[in-house]
Amino acid sequence: MTTIAHPVDPGVRSRLTAAGGALLFLLASVPLGAAYLVCLPVALLAGAATVRGLFELTRRLANRLLRAHVPALPPAAATSQLEPHQIWFMATRLPLTLAIGALCAMPIALLIELLILSARGLVGSSAYLGPWSLGPAIGIVLLLLVGPAILLMLAVAGAARPVLARSVRHGLASRSASPVPVREALARRLGDRTLAIAYWLPEPELFVDERGLPVALPEPGSGRAWTAVEHQGTRVAAIIHDAELDARPELVEAAAAGAVLALDNERLKADLRARLEELRASRRRIVEASGEARRQLERDLHDGAQQLLVSLSLDLQLLRAKVSDPAVSQMVEETMAKLREALTELRELARGIHPAILTDRGLVPALEVLAGRSPVQVELDLEVPNRLPIAVETAAYFVAAEGLTNVAKYSQATHVRLSVKDRDGVLALEVADDGIGGVDLKKGTGLRGLADRVAAIDGHVTLDSPLGGGTRLYLVIPHGEVGR
Repeated sequence: MTTIAHPVDPGVRSRLTAAGGALLFLLASVPLGAAYLVCLPVALLAGAATVRGLFELTRRLANRLLRAHVPALPPAAATSQLEPHQIWFMATRLPLTLAIGALCAMPIALLIELLILSARGLVGSSAYLGPWSLGPAIGIVLLLLVGPAILLMLAVAGAARPVLARSVRHGLASRSASPVPVREALARRLGDRTLAIAYWLPEPELFVDERGLPVALPEPGSGRAWTAVEHQGTRVAAIIHDAELDARPELVEAAAAGAVLALDNERLKADLRARLEELRASRRRIVEASGEARRQLERDLHDGAQQLLVSLSLDLQLLRAKVSDPAVSQMVEETMAKLREALTELRELARGIHPAILTDRGLVPALEVLAGRSPVQVELDLEVPNRLPIAVETAAYFVAAEGLTNVAKYSQATHVRLSVKDRDGVLALEVADDGIGGVDLKKGTGLRGLADRVAAIDGHVTLDSPLGGGTRLYLVIPHGEVGR
């Protein structure tokens, strides 16, 4: 015959664990409370360092038995004097423990008395319970009351657990010291200065660092190990530490339990940073895809419609040579003139979409051609020794083109200086004129749109245009991380 074992209900197991932890903590708090009262006068004179050991022991017991999640104590130098709430904690620790202990002892005493009386009744004792003689019937009734007594004991001890946890958290917290980063606190607590924290993001299912960048957990044999941190059944983070700490897992788990709330808060921040980083990457991809689409359209115009118009122009020239009628020859000449105008406009359109010289030869030659077409005299200062990522070159070219166009249209300038320099992975561009000024970046839809595109690749555009003092357009793009 097969016997099926029924596991204990997790809810019952949780209540038993909570009640047991509270009772054990109360027992340990009696000598601790007495020690606090003894050490209080000395601590008031000599400072908090004299009772730091008692504070740390209380914190460990609260984290282990009450799951209080008390954070690591601040450095000793930051707590030279006892704070008022810490003095109150030390003075009231023993009275509070005794008061809560007395409340918890009542249902325990009732339970013990019921067990003793029911045992006497079942064995046929000659004793009396009030007017009734203790016999088997009374013993059975008393035995049935043991269950409610146990529930009462669990309820009282379970209710005492959060009260004890809050009292320890509030009593040991330092409110005058500056907050210690959670990684630093854990590193100091575990004695591992190389300790790192990886935060778990459930949606992409990966670990990231505090900046939101992906983190690879150490492999076995690498000299590093990691310990998972969970809060209410949910994975929060992983503590990456020296492999030697694997020999003391209880130390790492206790430190993690004490910092789990802080780790959960840091995880939310890392999640936000990861989402921002993904947003930046997606904006960059959109700009790069847009640039590629513009280049493809320019190639299609150059290789398709533009070549067709050039071929048609040659055919018309041949036709004009064979026509003897002056009227027909005049019509062919007018058609060729219109065709040349259309071809010029098409080339300007293709150049505005994306200049072929920028793709083929780079930023410097493209800017030299751009300056040569400007009706305003342009002084060039170009120091770009190498090709840059295509997204950077495209952004710089169109900002310069828009700047020179605005100079020609609105500034009434006689001279403009175009400076482009690439140093230490940062491209800096400046368009400065001697015009009337008074330009507002917010009112210029062309520059504003370009500024948005530049921001998508981590650059920024600024404009300095005092009235009567000329206009200076600045562009800065760091391109060390921009894909080529």
